[in-house]
Formats: sequence, structure tokens, C-alpha cells
Amino acid sequence: MSRIVLTEFISLDGVIEEPRWTFQFERGPEGSKFKFDELFASEALLLGRVTYQGFAQAWPSMGTDEFGKRMNSIPKYVVSSTLTDAEATWGSTTVIRGDVAAEIARLKAGPGGDLLVGGSCQLAQTLIQHGLVDEYRLMLFPIVLGAGKRLFPAAMSEPAKLTLADAKPDRDGVMLLTYHPAAAEAPAAAGPA
Repeated sequence: MSRIVLTEFISLDGVIEEPRWTFQFERGPEGSKFKFDELFASEALLLGRVTYQGFAQAWPSMGTDEFGKRMNSIPKYVVSSTLTDAEATWGSTTVIRGDVAAEIARLKAGPGGDLLVGGSCQLAQTLIQHGLVDEYRLMLFPIVLGAGKRLFPAAMSEPAKLTLADAKPDRDGVMLLTYHPAAAEAPAAAGPA
């Protein structure tokens, strides 16, 4: 069985959109190790169409170091109703169409390692809403943006409680956070009346 690991650059107010704002911070060696470890612990990337196309345009020219080579060679799954197989040419890519939650649940139930989701806001929100995320790896930046797409859906059917698994400070006030969905609490046993 695979795990879905959601990794995001995130502002204090929850924005993940267009993270060019992260360039003004020095994340330091721990931040680089955080990103390196999650990529090399993963068996495949799981991306939305917009993130996939942006990565597919940028990464092939950045494949000179170990990280870049891994980004280009790792298998990829892209969720899209509009991307054709002929357009999905960045390495080994499979396009997922149809009932996204059901298709990803089926992929997750199969054998294999971590499926790493980065960016892909709409996909991330779908995974969160369907309880498919096994781990959240957040690089939290000390900035409030005020506007932009946020990681968590505005209208969730119920609160999603998370358990902190790890927290490390890095340079410039950047925090490296790992959360797991909290285990569902068993109903309290009824005591004597």
C-alpha cells in the first residue's frame, strides 16, 4: 500500500499559490535536506495539470545535479481531464482521468512507496476532502500574503485534526513541519447510569 505525502511551501496565512515569494528567504541546509529526503523517499510524483506542465517546462533543463536527475526520472501521475497522453511527455507519465478520488484511492491501495504531491492546489484540496493524505510536509514561511489559493478547502465537511510528527526551525524563521492525520478517536464507553 502506498502513502500520499503532501508537500507545500506555505505562508502563515495558508497561501500556497505561486510560491515565488519564498525566494526572499534563506531556508538553509535543513530545508534543502527536507526537500531532498522527501523526493528520494518517494516512488512517484502525483501532480495536478498546472503544476505538472510548469515542472515539465522547467526541470528538464535543471537535471544536472542529483535532485534534478531524480525529478526528471521519477515516475509521474498527473490528474487532468484536458491533458492528452501526447502532451504528457515529461519522463514516465501516466494521466489520471475520471473520478479522481476513486482513481487515486485505487492507486494508493496498490503496492508501492510514497506518492509525493507538491503544489497542485486543486488536487491537494480534493485529496484532503477525501481523507487520502497520509502525511503533510510543510515548509512554513514567516510571511502573511493576505490573498491567494490556500492549502485547505474553505468548506470542509468536518474539521481535520492533525498530529505534529516533527518540527524544526531553519534559517530566516522558516519552519519545517511534518503532520499526520490524527487517529480517529474511539467513542467513549458508556459508564454506569
